[in-house]
Amino acid sequence: MYQREFEQRLKQGLPRSVLLYGENDYLIDFYLDRYKKELDATESMLTLYHDEYDFERAKAYLSQSSLFGGTNLLLIRREKKLPKKELDALISLTVKNPDNYFLFAFTGAAKDAKAMQSSFTEKKGGVWVRFFPPNPREGVVLLKQKARELEMEIDDYALGHLLTLLNGNLALAAKELEKLAISGEPVGHKKIDRLVYSAAPLAVENLLIDLFAKKPITETIGRLLELGEDETDILRATQFFVNQIFLFHAYIRLHGVSDSKAILGYKLPRQIEEQKAALAARVTPAKWIRIYEHLLSSELRLKSCKPENKESLLYGILIKMQGLL
Repeated sequence: MYQREFEQRLKQGLPRSVLLYGENDYLIDFYLDRYKKELDATESMLTLYHDEYDFERAKAYLSQSSLFGGTNLLLIRREKKLPKKELDALISLTVKNPDNYFLFAFTGAAKDAKAMQSSFTEKKGGVWVRFFPPNPREGVVLLKQKARELEMEIDDYALGHLLTLLNGNLALAAKELEKLAISGEPVGHKKIDRLVYSAAPLAVENLLIDLFAKKPITETIGRLLELGEDETDILRATQFFVNQIFLFHAYIRLHGVSDSKAILGYKLPRQIEEQKAALAARVTPAKWIRIYEHLLSSELRLKSCKPENKESLLYGILIKMQGLL
C-alpha cells in the first residue's frame, strides 16, 4: 500500500508488523517516531541497525514478556534483505504476543523490498508501505507541519525556498528547520540563504548519474541554475565525473571487478561503488573518445560565448553528450 492507504489503516489501530521502504527517508522516520510515541516504547524498544542485526537476538526479544510491562517494539533498519525464513519467524512471534510490534525500515532497492512484501500481508498480521519523494507542494505541507511543532514563524515561500536550496531533500530540510528554530525569531528566505548550506553539489552528482543512465535531465539542470550554480562549474563537474567513470571502466576491463579503493584511492560506500561500476559498463571504448572530444570542444565554446547564451549552450552540451552515451 501507499501513504494515503496507510493513514487510513492507522485509524483502525497500529498494524503489528510493518515493512517501510521507498525514496522518502523523512516519512519513514516520521512513522517510526509515531510508533515510538504512541506505544511509549522509546526506553523498552530494541533497535538493530545494519550489521547489528542478529536473528537470535531479535527472536529472543520478541519471545519474552516486556520488561517494563508495556510493549516490545523491534525496529530493524538495513539495506540488505532478511532471509524469508527469519522474516516469517519474527512476524509469527509478533502475532503471538499482543504486546509485540515489529518495524522493518528497509533502505535497499525497491525490487528487493517487493520480494519481501509477501511476508507482510494482512493475513499474517502485517502490512507493507512504499513511500515516494514528495512533489514541491507536498513537501511544503509536510514542512509546515514540522514548523508548527517547532512553533516557528515561517511562510510557505521560505519553506519552498529551503526545499529548493536542499535539492528537495525533505529529511535534510526538516533538520535545518530544527536549527533555524533555536533563535525563536521569524525565518525568511534571506535568513535561510545566510545560514543554510546549499545541496547543489549533491544535485550536480544526481544530474550526472541521470545523464549516464539516460534519464530526463532538463528539469535538474534548471534547478541547479536556479540555485545559482555557474554553467562553467557544472561543465567542470561533468568532466570530473566522466573521468571517474572512465577510471572505473578501465579498471573493470583490466581486472574484471570494481574496487573504488584501487581506482580512487579511497573506499566508496558499496551502493555508490556498484552504481558507478554499472554506469561505466554502459559505455563502449569507442564512445569514450567521442565523449572526451565533445567535452573539450564544449569547454572552449562555453568560455568564449556571451554570458546571456551560456545557459542555452549548457543545455545543448549536456543533451548532446547524453545522446553520445
